[in-house]
Amino acid sequence: MKAKSIKGRSVEEIKSAIEDNMSDGYRPTSAIVFTSEENDRSEITEYLRDKKIQTFGSSTGANFIDGDLNPEGTVVLLMDMKPEYFRIEIKSTDEGSIKEIAEQIGKMGLTKFKKPAFLVVSGGLATDGDDIVEGLEKACGKGTTIFGGLAADKLLMQKTYVFTNEKLTDSGLLALILNEEKISLKGLAVGGWKPIGIDRIITKSRGNVVYTIDNEPALDFIKRYAGLKEMEWSSSFGFVLASNFQLQFMRDNKHPMMRTPMIANEDGSIVFAGSLPEGSRVRLSLLPGFEVVDEAIQQFKKFKNQEQNADALILFSCAGRQLSLGPYVSEEINGIKETWNAPLAGFFCFGEIGRVAEDVHEFHNMTCSLAILREN
Repeated sequence: MKAKSIKGRSVEEIKSAIEDNMSDGYRPTSAIVFTSEENDRSEITEYLRDKKIQTFGSSTGANFIDGDLNPEGTVVLLMDMKPEYFRIEIKSTDEGSIKEIAEQIGKMGLTKFKKPAFLVVSGGLATDGDDIVEGLEKACGKGTTIFGGLAADKLLMQKTYVFTNEKLTDSGLLALILNEEKISLKGLAVGGWKPIGIDRIITKSRGNVVYTIDNEPALDFIKRYAGLKEMEWSSSFGFVLASNFQLQFMRDNKHPMMRTPMIANEDGSIVFAGSLPEGSRVRLSLLPGFEVVDEAIQQFKKFKNQEQNADALILFSCAGRQLSLGPYVSEEINGIKETWNAPLAGFFCFGEIGRVAEDVHEFHNMTCSLAILREN
């Protein structure tokens, strides 16, 4: 499989770059499109449809094909996978809950391929990423290969969406389903945030909505420990900035998972990007030093010993990671790309799905999740 990555600040730049890349006879069959410009989306997808290129697309904040971030524009990863090796599916929550439509997509994958793997992105600000993983695994079983993330919107916290050539949904799930016997999907999710202090208890929650922590309203708890006093909490952007303050979800006999506060509600509850069941133990986790970048790059270099070659790279990096690491995040992206020296496309998302151990794929926050595609 041959892949090419391009970026542009306008539709014209994207079209011109695609034409240039196809001028030598290259004929892509699919395109991963990450765009921060909703006004450009329809024109780009119409152009790709005319070229008979199937589209897997998501709204983003900043996106990238290398460490030079593209905050106002679009990136495209072109691939010439054989059409019989993949299928793109999109479903909205009009057809069921996010977990139900994930299960439906999983069943579709099994009807198409003996061993399906899934690259997924969801639209919708209140999506619980754990439900995506659970729905797919309910259909396909534990150990199913799943990578992806939650769509973003420049940290405006107003609307996120996913799309194909034909359909858009701001509350649903998009999947690139791969025949894993023909297209390998491997990768790794790396974090680096360190917990501090004692365990705290989630004393009231429902799914990814937390009402109280240690019997204190969740919003009051976050504000107090983050040192926040007066803030306009109706400003979602201000809340995302505050999300450098994280919780680690502590689990018996498993690695801890980061949980990012996303939306503050008027009743003092907080919508997190992933589930926090009642009775869960959590620990506070604050901004680490910039050594986290070097640690992440070293972990990816170590992983390269297992996965030597890549046809294409897709990187789902947390929006909170971009805020916390500032310009150092470009070093992380370049370090990953240079490790495999393959075409890359990625964006800063509101949650990530990736591999943390052999055959274990889970939903995370504040991680850098890399998906590696290679034709077998």
